[in-house]
Amino acid sequence: MSDSPVDIHVPGFGQSLGEALLIEWVAGVGDRIERGDVVAVVETDKASVDVVAERGGRVTAHSAAVGTIVKSGEVLYQLAAD
Repeated sequence: MSDSPVDIHVPGFGQSLGEALLIEWVAGVGDRIERGDVVAVVETDKASVDVVAERGGRVTAHSAAVGTIVKSGEVLYQLAAD
C-alpha cells in the first residue's frame, strides 16, 4: 500500500440489496485496524451487518455519517498504511 490513503468501498449486501443504513462506526478516524476487524455496522431491511476490514491500516476519514444511507460501491472510509 502506498503512503496515500486508499478509498474503501461499501460492500455488496447480497440478495440484490444495494443500500443500507449506517448505524455505527466501530473504528474511529485515527484508529489502527487489522484485516477482519469490524469497522462499521449497517442495517439492511433484513438484518444488521458488520462491515469488516479487507486490509489493515489506519482509518484517515469516514465518508458517511451515522444515520445516512450508504450504497454498495460508494466510498465508505479511507485507509492509510502506518
